[in-house]
Amino acid sequence: MNTPFEIKSDADRIVYVKAVDVADLPDQVRSQAGDLEQLYAVHDASGQQLALVADRKLAFVLARENDYMPVTVH
Repeated sequence: MNTPFEIKSDADRIVYVKAVDVADLPDQVRSQAGDLEQLYAVHDASGQQLALVADRKLAFVLARENDYMPVTVH
């Protein structure tokens, strides 16, 4: 049984959820945010933004549905 396989580290599957003030976002995004004052960004380990969603719970659900382990950034 010499079947090679790749073991991925859990660190490869971590994403970071961070609250973002709508006022700090570009005009185009602000216009789509409606009356929300905060959105939640999901970032990978390198800092690249993967998603921007309306609430924290949705950010965590989105991450888990895509086999990522979400953690909150303070």
